[in-house]
Amino acid sequence: MVERRVCTFCGVEIEPGTGRMYVRKDGVTYNFCSSKCFKNLVQLGRVPRRVTWTRYYEHEKQVRLKGAEGETPVKKRKVKKDAKAEEPKEVEAKAEAPPAEKPQAPEAKPAHKKDKAPKKDEEA
Repeated sequence: MVERRVCTFCGVEIEPGTGRMYVRKDGVTYNFCSSKCFKNLVQLGRVPRRVTWTRYYEHEKQVRLKGAEGETPVKKRKVKKDAKAEEPKEVEAKAEAPPAEKPQAPEAKPAHKKDKAPKKDEEA
């Protein structure tokens, strides 16, 4: 049975006996279904994911759309919990262990402009 090949650029199956095989100097082989695909990849250096008529572009587009749907979930309203249910817990915690009082440091008040000493220029 003859092996089916897929175009390296557009992703279409190549019929046996048709198409072109291109081998780079480093040994990588490319199979092309038409001269259009060959020119776009080898001569023009285009990336198949960015050319709209390729299957690779369609695949990339589907991945982007699925990712966009997953990233933007429908906004749901947050349900507030009943405050009455939480109050007894707070009251019990306060009754059991009162919070430790912090020692208060003396407050430093900022000096007013009237209390400042006159500048050297103003004295003379």
